[in-house]
Amino acid sequence: MDLELLKIRLHKLAVAFAHPQCWSALADGVAPSAEHMAVLRTLTVDGIIDAGANRGQFSLACRVALPSVPIVAFEPIPAEAATFRRVHGKYAGIRLIESALGETRGTATLHLSQSADSSSLLPIGRRQNELFRNTAEVGTLVVPVQRLDDLATQWAGRRHQLLKLDVQGFELNVLRGAVETLRSCTYVYAECSEVALYDGQALHSEVASFLQGAGFRQTGRFNSQLRMGQLIQADYLFVNERPIPAGAAIT
Repeated sequence: MDLELLKIRLHKLAVAFAHPQCWSALADGVAPSAEHMAVLRTLTVDGIIDAGANRGQFSLACRVALPSVPIVAFEPIPAEAATFRRVHGKYAGIRLIESALGETRGTATLHLSQSADSSSLLPIGRRQNELFRNTAEVGTLVVPVQRLDDLATQWAGRRHQLLKLDVQGFELNVLRGAVETLRSCTYVYAECSEVALYDGQALHSEVASFLQGAGFRQTGRFNSQLRMGQLIQADYLFVNERPIPAGAAIT
């Protein structure tokens, strides 16, 4: 196992053991995404949209770092969604919608990776296979796709949400279906690539440009992944510089 990956896993386990609310999740093989918790603790939010929830690792980190903040999560792979429900199902403030997200509503082919959290609505590219072990495509699955802007009732009245994106190259597509949703978000926290890992994906510069046009400014880069000194991907935090005026209606 890669030494850096081993360190990350050991850190996640240490965080999980230190927080009793994580103990039952460990029985399902789920530890919190501890690498995000330092960032989460700096944010003041009234809701979280977890796009690309997988088995609930990020939502679990949010339960530790931002307790009592409601979460609406999205995960299209049935087996991963089932694990999410076992981990979070008894918490009234967390809702899972078993769907992918995009700019148009309908169905699409999900390319399943050997590592489920690397699955994507885009074909898995050559660079992904070269740079990240055990991420080759192992099958496909037709899944529902929804637009965030069609689901506004799920977060009606919230004004300072965090939109987290971990959708394997489909970030720009999700954002194009979330133009109105972004008005209710103070933060976007997105994993973006600097090189194409999936066929047809938008790179970090394109995602950042779209968010800039929507009034968001990039304020930080975290969890950088490098290969031979080259930045491959990282998590980027964007802050909304066009706050919703007091008294403005949010539907």
